Amino acid sequence: MIGGGAPKAFAIAAGVLALSMVGGAFALFAENHDTVVYLTLAQGALYAFFAWSLWREKSLLTGRRNQRYLLYLIGLAVFMRAALLFASPHSTDICRYIWDGRVQADGVNPYRYVPADPALAHLRDPMIYENVNRKEYAPTIYPPAAQAVFFLATRFGETVAMMKAAMLAFEALAIFALIELLKARRLPTALVSLYALHPLAVWEIAGSGHVDSVAIAFTLLALLAAEKGYRFASGAALATGALTKYFPLALAPALYRRWDWRMPAAFAATALLLYLPYLSVGRKVFGFLGGYAGEELGAGDGFYLVALLKWMGFGRAAFPVFCALAALTLIFLALRSGFRDNPGKPDVAGAFSIAVASTVFFSPHYAWYFLWLVPFLCFFPRPSVFWLTLSATALYRLEWPITLLGASIQYAPFAALLILENLKLFSVKEASREHARA
Repeated sequence: MIGGGAPKAFAIAAGVLALSMVGGAFALFAENHDTVVYLTLAQGALYAFFAWSLWREKSLLTGRRNQRYLLYLIGLAVFMRAALLFASPHSTDICRYIWDGRVQADGVNPYRYVPADPALAHLRDPMIYENVNRKEYAPTIYPPAAQAVFFLATRFGETVAMMKAAMLAFEALAIFALIELLKARRLPTALVSLYALHPLAVWEIAGSGHVDSVAIAFTLLALLAAEKGYRFASGAALATGALTKYFPLALAPALYRRWDWRMPAAFAATALLLYLPYLSVGRKVFGFLGGYAGEELGAGDGFYLVALLKWMGFGRAAFPVFCALAALTLIFLALRSGFRDNPGKPDVAGAFSIAVASTVFFSPHYAWYFLWLVPFLCFFPRPSVFWLTLSATALYRLEWPITLLGASIQYAPFAALLILENLKLFSVKEASREHARA
């Protein structure tokens, strides 16, 4: 029992979820990745019950009771991450992070050479270099804020565990910002556990050490700064997040206050300062971004909606129709958010809509690309997005390019749940509405 009285169902479910991570840690240490995938999907069902139970009890989580549950749930989240810290990562992206940090420490611009270039031969080793992906033809793709993190983290140690620890430190910053946002919106801070205990967040950050934790942290800091009216800080944080991984840039309309110059000025100044140390390579400062876009996206072959349109008989017109639909939808969401009724506060609901739409339209086939949706579940308990994020791990078992049938495992239930939500068959109370009444 926590703080007296009968233990709540969500507290029990959270404890069982945390204990299940012990088996996952053994599987990850043994590099039995298939077992990890299946366990993560099974944890998703347990997490869904936890989330439903927690949100149902939301009104009871007040005062000391909220603090007790918060400490308990954060303790479980720390335990789950500690279990995976020293295990081998599922993804090899972290080796590129360490390599980029090592190259910078040697005084070399990380955008200048591909890892296999003879100029970097003296930096090679069997542990990191041999596991760098695309090393023969791709310079780094990661923007300058990410490069700064890689450099600083590797000064403490050029190891996978140290890089994971750095990513977990930024995740702790993200959780802090999320708690402060919940307080500002007068919601129980224990709801932060909807992020902290989400299996996708645990596996992809503690397990694989993805840099998305840095982008998420600065995105949440940008939202928090905008909530408190700190326009310069909001712009600087958004720029740092966007130049860690580009996706936070899509949320700019939800943070921007009409006719305010401070946020865009801070964004531009911060972006310039971050790029300055790397401009010696000229156009190469964008690294493998163009090549990655061509490799991963091509003519839209990897997009679920393009494949669906082709199946519906659109043929060659499928990609242009998709582009038009995506552009019109995202422009509409951006304008609706930018011209919101209360421009003095960030549009968290609008940011959520833009993030979901961007993710669905550009249907990533890497599980960790869905991570940035998870923090919004603390405010908007949408069953469709719970499904989208909890099923993302299945992508590890699907071959690329993903078939229409394979992708439908994730997107067809999402679409069905989204329709039911919009038909008001689910009762979903949004935090923004509560905040507006406060």
